[in-house]
Amino acid sequence: MTESQKHYPQCKIVPIRMLSPETAEKFLNLIVRVKGIRRFVINGPSLPKTVPYGPARGKPNPNSNRRVIQIGDTETELRVQVGVIILEVEERSVIDEIRKVTSEFFEGKFSCQVMEGKFMKTEPTTSDYAKYGPNADEMILGLVDPRKKEGPVIIQGLK
Repeated sequence: MTESQKHYPQCKIVPIRMLSPETAEKFLNLIVRVKGIRRFVINGPSLPKTVPYGPARGKPNPNSNRRVIQIGDTETELRVQVGVIILEVEERSVIDEIRKVTSEFFEGKFSCQVMEGKFMKTEPTTSDYAKYGPNADEMILGLVDPRKKEGPVIIQGLK
């Protein structure tokens, strides 16, 4: 049995509104300090560098939400406006810690839900195989967007 085929608990953090880059950076830095997170993905509406369609197609798309943020020791440019954060953790007790950090951070600001379930793929998809081949890193399984040229951002030191 490979590492990715083991069952790891997953949770999804859903704030009631999209997070600004500043709020996302502060929150994600609190989350990555929680021990036992294997991997996570940030979802939300795309923030393209250029206008994808219409009369201005191909022209620069200035958006103040597409900026570089620091998560732990890694700098990355936000490619999406943060709407949902999905995490895969080592054991169930880590979700309780994530729930605690989340409720403390959003207390008095706006509501946020932490849901448990299965939200990430854990086995190789056709897109994974097409993009990375048969020996893809198990930590990026199911996180591939076949239309994007850039791969996922790997945040170092999560374990």
